Amino acid sequence: MDRKMANRKLIRLSQLKDKLATENLEEIDWVTFGVIVKKVTPQSANNGRTFSIWRLNDLRNLNECVSLFLFGEVHKEHWKTDQGTV
Repeated sequence: MDRKMANRKLIRLSQLKDKLATENLEEIDWVTFGVIVKKVTPQSANNGRTFSIWRLNDLRNLNECVSLFLFGEVHKEHWKTDQGTV
């Protein structure tokens, strides 16, 4: 993990909103981690394609979640991932 994180900045999910407002994250090599705290049943978009929505949290501030929408191949590959997975 030390090798993978070398020269990268860890930004907690609960800090992401503030960091997006105050820093230009496009110029920083950053990474975040999250736990799937809620999964919405897969839904169909207007174009007929199926997608999933996950609510992610860093378990530091349970009031701050990030919604992650999974489409296409990502949805097909990961929609069965269990709640509670990091």
